Amino acid sequence: MLLDTAAMYFRAFYGVPDSVKAPDGSPINAVRGLLDAIAKLVTTYRPTRLIACWDDDWRPAWRVDLIPSYKTHRVVELVAAGPDVEEVPDLLSPQVPVIVEALTALGIPIVGATGYEADDVIGTLATTATGPVDIVTSDRDLFQLVDDERGVRVINTARGMSNIELVTEAVVEQRYGIRARQYADFATLRGDPSDGLPGVAGIGEKTAAALLREYQDLEGLVAAAADPSSSLTKAQRAKIDAAADYLLVAPTVVKVARDLDLDVTGSDGRLRGLGVEARAAVTALAERWGLGSSVERAVAALDGAADA
Repeated sequence: MLLDTAAMYFRAFYGVPDSVKAPDGSPINAVRGLLDAIAKLVTTYRPTRLIACWDDDWRPAWRVDLIPSYKTHRVVELVAAGPDVEEVPDLLSPQVPVIVEALTALGIPIVGATGYEADDVIGTLATTATGPVDIVTSDRDLFQLVDDERGVRVINTARGMSNIELVTEAVVEQRYGIRARQYADFATLRGDPSDGLPGVAGIGEKTAAALLREYQDLEGLVAAAADPSSSLTKAQRAKIDAAADYLLVAPTVVKVARDLDLDVTGSDGRLRGLGVEARAAVTALAERWGLGSSVERAVAALDGAADA
């Protein structure tokens, strides 16, 4: 089970009242919400390994260099702060180190990569895994990793922990009319305001899906636009031609990395249960930050999965 950790703690912050505080009065709502989410996920899906994937850089310069509008609105839209705004709110920022401390105490490895997003870490771990993978995220960009044959699915938390959706290839195809492996090309064509991707002007979701069904991928579509004998309409050909520069770089931005050199030497994420010293550290952490039943549920869930 791979956690899109920042997406989870942002949603926990906005989903749990900030009146939930530590003994010293510090807000602790994101920490408790994240621990409760982990407890529910582990109890429900019983993973054998659990890794918290981390945004070492949530807006990498190399992606911005290719598409300057990439996630720009998440920097500037501070007034409309919400779970899709990556600028860390004042009450959340001091909780992030506590989240790191809690995950570490629970034996959940945190894996990031310099210059890359958690999506890229997830893409690499999901691609190199030798068994089934559950990806926990509210980000539909990761639908591109869904692969029934390899057992890779998305546990979609976009509608909250009470309305979890399991995303398989059938779900992607039913919702968008494309194969999961085509999702990155689909997002490139359609655009995605939540990521600052402009898309191809005049090509919406339905047209993007229809074009990919006919031409398979962006490479095939661009080749068809350059072929006077292809079945593209004059208007479609003009739209593709006008977006030539964008289509040259966008796939690199939209597709998650799958071949990062990740440091997972500290732990492979296998759930083994907590030892005596680890339990003492978790208890001390819970008392210091007032994590109470949230830590208890997380420990019980991890122990249960380790014993399964």
